[in-house]
Amino acid sequence: MLDTQSFDENTITWHQLPDVEHVWLSILDIDETAKIVDVLFRFAANEKIVLHRHVAAFHTFVVKGEHRIYTPEGELKEVRPAGTYKAGKADPEPHTEGGGDSDVFILFSLRPYCEGPIYEILGDDGEIVDTMTFDGMKELYQEAA
Repeated sequence: MLDTQSFDENTITWHQLPDVEHVWLSILDIDETAKIVDVLFRFAANEKIVLHRHVAAFHTFVVKGEHRIYTPEGELKEVRPAGTYKAGKADPEPHTEGGGDSDVFILFSLRPYCEGPIYEILGDDGEIVDTMTFDGMKELYQEAA
């Protein structure tokens, strides 16, 4: 049985994701050959992050808290409690996400496998306003070192 109480988020060095409210990250590893980024994300309790879509494969594991996924209109679409693992694929459907009644801590294994984008950050009108790439994540990792 998973003991989520033994995870101590205070032992992690967190960095706020630039230009994105309610999100902190700690990049754990970058695999240059396979183009994989393993990163812990912390989403604030009862907040939603920016509208975005995943344009690369990813795996998630909810370490602590409750991971909530919302439609672009803000309706709750899915709830993932601690211990939930999901292997996801690129998905054209945008969404927001965030923590439940407490901050949520999620291990993401981002797998673009190439130089293309990992995420597309969208404006309120659904237009792409920014992207996050493997190289962008690598830069964040190097800045934090």
